[in-house]
Amino acid sequence: MGMKIFIPWVVMAIVSLVWAAPLQAQGLDLKSEDGQPIAIDAQGGIEWRQDDQVFIAAGPATATQGDFVIDADEMHAYYRDAEDGGSEIFRLDAIGTVKITSPGRVATGGHAIYDVDKAVVVLKEGNPVKMISGGDVIIARQQLEFWETRQLAVARGGAQAARADKRIRADVMTAHFKKDESGKSSVELIEAFDNVRIDTAEEQVFSDRGAYNVPTGLARLTGSVRIVRGTNQINGCSADIDLNTGVSRLNSCEGAPVQGATAPRSVPGAAPATPGRVHGVLSPKDQE
Repeated sequence: MGMKIFIPWVVMAIVSLVWAAPLQAQGLDLKSEDGQPIAIDAQGGIEWRQDDQVFIAAGPATATQGDFVIDADEMHAYYRDAEDGGSEIFRLDAIGTVKITSPGRVATGGHAIYDVDKAVVVLKEGNPVKMISGGDVIIARQQLEFWETRQLAVARGGAQAARADKRIRADVMTAHFKKDESGKSSVELIEAFDNVRIDTAEEQVFSDRGAYNVPTGLARLTGSVRIVRGTNQINGCSADIDLNTGVSRLNSCEGAPVQGATAPRSVPGAAPATPGRVHGVLSPKDQE
């Protein structure tokens, strides 16, 4: 991803003769600046619209660039003039039943836009759009972006991240990936923004912002934190949650843990506790 794709004029001339009209089960190979090709295969044929500077691949269609693969019902590949006298692909639109595959990740939606210059894919109209990476599932109601060079995914609108029975919700969520020695990616860190909610077996935790270390299972929530257990509620400025054990610790605005609460394993980067206060509303059990 992120490479300029060049189409020599000799290739364009051949395309002009061969693909003047849509043909069945056609393929198009385009060369990249460093020699890595992008291949477009279409069962319904490929149409070249010279006035619009676009190739239209009737599906099912597949675009492949190295280990990055896009499948869709239809694809539009837009090109522009290059300085060397040829042309370069700068945008690829995938329309209908979109599936994007790369090492360690599979994403699905209804429409994807691949910005070749920025190496960014925007996936939307999936109701919801979804990305699966190992045991982690990230979904969004609005759109899901993936920034290849930054190894970063951004879920917008009703975002959720789930692993087994653990689930984090927020308006916007970012997932930071890390590649292993084989080049396979996995989720390392998830950050959540606005209307954050985490559900454990016994409680719900709400906040303005959250950070979840996926390998350790530890989460830090900050800003207007509320922990709700049944009819009981405790408020503070930050909370540490161990999603592996379900144990949580609510901190005061100065960072002190709630008296009597059980603390999970320490979260890297957490500030030391100092004296402070929290506020709680506790409902006594109904008396017979």
